[in-house]
Amino acid sequence: MNRLTRTAVAAVFATGLAAGTAAGTALAQDFGTPEEARAMLETTVAAMASDRAATLAAINSGADPRFKDRDLYPFCGDAEGMFIAHGANADLVGQSLRDLEGKAGTALGEQMYEQATAGEIVEVGYMWPRPGEEEPTDKVSLATKVGDDVCAVGYYAES
Repeated sequence: MNRLTRTAVAAVFATGLAAGTAAGTALAQDFGTPEEARAMLETTVAAMASDRAATLAAINSGADPRFKDRDLYPFCGDAEGMFIAHGANADLVGQSLRDLEGKAGTALGEQMYEQATAGEIVEVGYMWPRPGEEEPTDKVSLATKVGDDVCAVGYYAES
């Protein structure tokens, strides 16, 4: 291989690596981070304290960017353990959050209700598929108590 050909091959290889790195970065940006999940939960708590009914309606609409960002969304349950809001699937409203289990059998709803405390954020880990996927992966929900309600925002631990 002559010097010009080696230089051309090296340039193509470097371009391919840069494109692959950029694609990998874009893929990682498709998913929310733990910090973004925490910020969304804090926004949810403040909004619930200000106007619970309007906040629940905004979460259930799935259209408010404060409550829906890529794979991040809040979900809340009332004192009886029933979903009152879900940012990705409003059809869950009225079903049991307390009885919700992860795909590996983790009693995540029960754990949230047992551990959630006003003014503190707890982590509950479980297996759940990413939106549009079938295979479960590690997910962590950050949860807290807001009045008599429990609210959480989950993020995927693997990116």
